[in-house]
Amino acid sequence: MIKVTELSKYFTTYKKEPGLAGSFKALFKRKTRIIKAVEKISFAINQGELVGFIGPNGAGKTTTLKVLSGLLHPTSGNVNVLGFNPFDRKPEYLKQISLVMGQKNQLWWDLPAIDTFILHKELYEIPIKQYKQTLKELIDLLDLKNIIYQQVRKMSLGQRMKCELVLALLHSPKILFLDEPTIGLDVVMQKRIRVFLKEYNKKYGATVILTSHYMDDVKEICQRILMIHHGSLQFDGRIAEMIKKYADYKIIIVNFNKPVYRDDLKKIAKVIEFSPLRATLFIKRNKITYAANSILKNFDVDDLDINEPRLEDITREAFEQS
Repeated sequence: MIKVTELSKYFTTYKKEPGLAGSFKALFKRKTRIIKAVEKISFAINQGELVGFIGPNGAGKTTTLKVLSGLLHPTSGNVNVLGFNPFDRKPEYLKQISLVMGQKNQLWWDLPAIDTFILHKELYEIPIKQYKQTLKELIDLLDLKNIIYQQVRKMSLGQRMKCELVLALLHSPKILFLDEPTIGLDVVMQKRIRVFLKEYNKKYGATVILTSHYMDDVKEICQRILMIHHGSLQFDGRIAEMIKKYADYKIIIVNFNKPVYRDDLKKIAKVIEFSPLRATLFIKRNKITYAANSILKNFDVDDLDINEPRLEDITREAFEQS
């Protein structure tokens, strides 16, 4: 459904010296700087995939989504989405995609959400029967039965974000671009949005492309990760593959029945956190069995857990390596 080849997007910015003198000089000679937001990235995404774009601020994630949705024209490279060039912005293309940006409003602020839904129906020429059926299904999935009749300005952030999703999905798009859809939401609302997106993908087979700084979003929603750093694609694969590539260790958390000494634990593995009755250790994957056996043999252990490192820690290490 999506094929991107050698995509690059550059921006030109202007530098100005401070003060009135700097403004006067800029009238005659402006210093420019080229920012390479995206630099020769290539990937392909199939129908129904749940894909996460991750990367630090300024990595090029949002720029890539804007190119795919047709808001930006690429500097170079080829982009094909559903057989269209996105920047042509043909109605036949726009009716098959949707873009939700967590920091941008699509709903009319002073009107109830239902009024914006009706306007959306007319703009996208959605048949009345399809509109009513889709709206009912989305309202039931997101528990919005009474909320949609409130003014948008009187909604909580979580309620507004759910209504934004309904608006984006009313025309049943084949591809859903999500840019930070859970930003600012509490943990309960984040969980509900994640569950909804997975159910929607399963029910309609829609392709979902998500950017988020909340790694729980990526871990719970996405089957595949594209990691972008400094505008370049650093990794493309499943979360398990990313863990294997960037984290060659596991974490052992041990609770002891009797106080232990840190130096004794250091002989077995690297000690990250320590108290006489509890310790957290980093263990190389190929030494997990040895370390666990040594701890159980030499200490009075109450409980021992072996865990994968957190996705946040893995992505941070991946960014630092790249």
